[in-house]
Amino acid sequence: MKNDVITIDVVSDIACPWCYVGKRRMEAALEQWKGAPVKVNWHPYQLDPAMQPEGMDRNTYLTSKFGSIDRAQEMTDQLTEAGKSVGIEFNFGDNWLAVNTLQMHKMLNVAREEGFDKEMKERFLAAYFEETKHLNQSEELYAIAKDFGWNTEKVDKIINDENLSEAVKAEIAHYQQRGVSGVPFFVINDKYGISGAQASNVFLEALQSISTESTETQGSCCGPEGC
Repeated sequence: MKNDVITIDVVSDIACPWCYVGKRRMEAALEQWKGAPVKVNWHPYQLDPAMQPEGMDRNTYLTSKFGSIDRAQEMTDQLTEAGKSVGIEFNFGDNWLAVNTLQMHKMLNVAREEGFDKEMKERFLAAYFEETKHLNQSEELYAIAKDFGWNTEKVDKIINDENLSEAVKAEIAHYQQRGVSGVPFFVINDKYGISGAQASNVFLEALQSISTESTETQGSCCGPEGC
């Protein structure tokens, strides 16, 4: 194992705040890891694939998700504290808009082929949860894509590509068939499962104890019924 590359497959959605926290906690663990090299692969997931193109305002979305504004406030308060611990400034203010993430996953699919999906994923998460950008608007996607050297024509081609839509949906279906129903979900060496935004030490322990038997550890995550 010492000379082998360890792989971590991360299944996550841009619309999932715990995916943002989990990403940062995993990265903190990797900064501390002194063992075999680690390769991280990013995979799509959609918590709300039926979300309409116009998106959903904060109060409507959070109420539908958590049952009441009070319960939603408890969750956003918890997320705000968790975010601060890993350098994330969550903003669930009035301007925050829940959107369908398929177009962004299609862009990430192409970014993966070009070698910068990690960086684009981070940019989308920051824009969605910290800057409250309305990422259902083409202008916002153009602005982000420009930072990665993509012009508007390339973005339009990507987001209008139905073959890419099917590829993203097929990848999501693959992980659902493997039992992923909440995100983030991390699969280490295709056998050790970590469900949710676990603390960094959990990732370190998992990396240290890779075995032939499948093991799953669970933490906070986003899903239709929780994890």
